[in-house]
Amino acid sequence: MPRAYTPSVTRSPAPAAPSSAALSPRDRSVIALLLISAFVVILNETILSVALPPIMDDLDLAETTAQWLTTGFMLTMAVVIPITGFLMGRFSTRQVFAIAMTTFTAGTLICAVSPAFLPLLLGRIVQASGTAIMMPLLMTTVMNLVPPSRHGQVMGNISIVISVAPALGPTLSGLILSFAPWRFLFVLVLPIAVAALLIGLRRIENVSEADPKPADALSVLLSAVGFGPLVYGLTGISGGGHGGAAEAPSGPPVAALVALAVGVVALALFVLRQLRLQRRERALLDLRTFASRNFAVAVGLMVVMMGSMFGVVVLLPIFLQRVLELSTLSVGLMMLPGGLAMGLLAPFVGRLFDRVGPRPLLVPGLAAVVVGIGIMSRVPEQAWLIVVGHVVMSLGLAFVFTPLMTTAMGSLPRRLYPHGSAIVGTVQQVAGAAGAALMVSVMARVAAGTTAGGATELAGISAGTSAAFTISAALGLLTVAIALFIRRNPADAGDRPVEAGPAEPEETVAPA
Repeated sequence: MPRAYTPSVTRSPAPAAPSSAALSPRDRSVIALLLISAFVVILNETILSVALPPIMDDLDLAETTAQWLTTGFMLTMAVVIPITGFLMGRFSTRQVFAIAMTTFTAGTLICAVSPAFLPLLLGRIVQASGTAIMMPLLMTTVMNLVPPSRHGQVMGNISIVISVAPALGPTLSGLILSFAPWRFLFVLVLPIAVAALLIGLRRIENVSEADPKPADALSVLLSAVGFGPLVYGLTGISGGGHGGAAEAPSGPPVAALVALAVGVVALALFVLRQLRLQRRERALLDLRTFASRNFAVAVGLMVVMMGSMFGVVVLLPIFLQRVLELSTLSVGLMMLPGGLAMGLLAPFVGRLFDRVGPRPLLVPGLAAVVVGIGIMSRVPEQAWLIVVGHVVMSLGLAFVFTPLMTTAMGSLPRRLYPHGSAIVGTVQQVAGAAGAALMVSVMARVAAGTTAGGATELAGISAGTSAAFTISAALGLLTVAIALFIRRNPADAGDRPVEAGPAEPEETVAPA
């Protein structure tokens, strides 16, 4: 007989959502501080995107070496995010916040004073460790504090952070680099991070209390050996694509293929280990989240959507800088309207979600994403058409992010929120790496074939980018079909928090 599923996180009386839709001043303060802190750490994630050339020149680095500043960040995120579910159960809210922001601040300081590449890489890895913890902490805290009838509205505010901060990163980076050295990217972020840390430590109150449950060492090891090499293999399997995109690809690098195989095997062992441990409430990442139909469908939709979107995000700057010969500042400014439009629309979408549910928003939103990518797939020489396509895609994403995340998390019992947010974050990293690898590979191979036929290298890059965007739009059509299977969670129509009984159907997920 399966034993009853007892909560893995010991909660204080505070997190129980009130019957009224109004939030207490304490809850509003906690959410606001977490939103500000998350904005800072996510802004940092993209602020280096246009700074690699100055760093390469200053530190005398090859392009393949400098790319590790972004690859290392992504790998660290992939390794740390899966264990955030355990961290949020093992430590209290204030302790997890302190770990995240202290780590991020320390990494920022290391980057600001780095005299060479290796200290800079170490700083980026430390930064990524803090960043990986912050978003799951924010999502879990919001789901615990906010009544289900207002989940959409508050998650809309989170979508502002997710959309505007990455959009501002390249723009701010271009502005700063136009008058200051690259180290000022970190010097300017450092005092903001310190202020957020100090104010948060002073004012954030515990939403959950620590549960002294030890981590399973083998699960931690399998998670690191699984997700890290998996993302590395996915990012490296295209064989490059950043510089000589039009050169004939020689096939996936052996190291990337080996890393991919190691990651897949370790990840399979990790899953088997979690299925065994979750019967004793010791899983590092509880997979009973997938017993929820809405959660499983939403995660599947995220895989396809993030893969499609990241391909566009990676290739569009290459096209704009190499083919249209635009400056990094111009590229950053071109990406800004879409990000701002997404952020401004997010609160409205959140309130609309609370009234109509996910499907009426997801289907037209995903259709708009397909149209936007379709416009950009024509890779017009008029830059304003690229901006139009990017804005249309961003407006569509505004109707996707909030309903998708809210539906996925709202379909879970409260005790599984930390694990659900960790799974969502992990899926975004892995799917993004896979999508970027696929699109870069398509672009490189089409570009090589075009130049082999006598076209110029720039014409090859243009043709390759068009082909990759066309595939991305086709994947977007698949997401529209998947969205038809998303249903509204019953609890989203009322104020009562999502809870589950002592014995749930989720238990059947664990092997006998």
